[in-house]
Amino acid sequence: MDTNPAPTTTEAAPGTRWVGGCAIAAIILLALVAYGAYALENLEKGIDGYGQMEQAGPSGHVSDPLGPGATAQFEDGLKITVSPPLAAADGAYAFSVTYENGTDSAVRPGGRSREDSVSDIGQAALVVRPGKSHDDYVADYDLDWLNEEASAAALMPPLAEGETRTVPVRIKPTRAGIPVTVEVAVPDAGYRETAYFQLTAG
Repeated sequence: MDTNPAPTTTEAAPGTRWVGGCAIAAIILLALVAYGAYALENLEKGIDGYGQMEQAGPSGHVSDPLGPGATAQFEDGLKITVSPPLAAADGAYAFSVTYENGTDSAVRPGGRSREDSVSDIGQAALVVRPGKSHDDYVADYDLDWLNEEASAAALMPPLAEGETRTVPVRIKPTRAGIPVTVEVAVPDAGYRETAYFQLTAG
């Protein structure tokens, strides 16, 4: 005679199974939406070459330049900071341009020659010129870049991943109080925006 009790099974009510299934489906749907947003963001960055600026505040474009002490932050991790200018006794002003390479490869802050690296009138990796960022030319005042050679020499070597380099700049304006524009155009095999900074010498 079998005295063992008959096994009993408890089945979940249909309503409970439906709620559980909906919860699992909702979790999967949310995960897919989050992954899709992440993939879309990376696709957009990949299309433009990660060369766009994305800092808060001014855009850093020619019509909306960054101020002294501000940092241009690029999508690929490169950061560029221009310090406020400091006056010297001889009427010159000194500031620095700091490159922080947070990308996953080496970058070249300057060009392959002095002419490609620095200029006070034309296109170069680092341009320091009199006037506001949107000015093509100014006639009322000017400036001399006193240490162009030293700035170019600091710019030309490649900057390894994770490294930081500070480039010193010394200028002497024809008079105090003039606006000075700093253009930073780091060479890139793909596309990288030029960062504009607006300073005042005096």
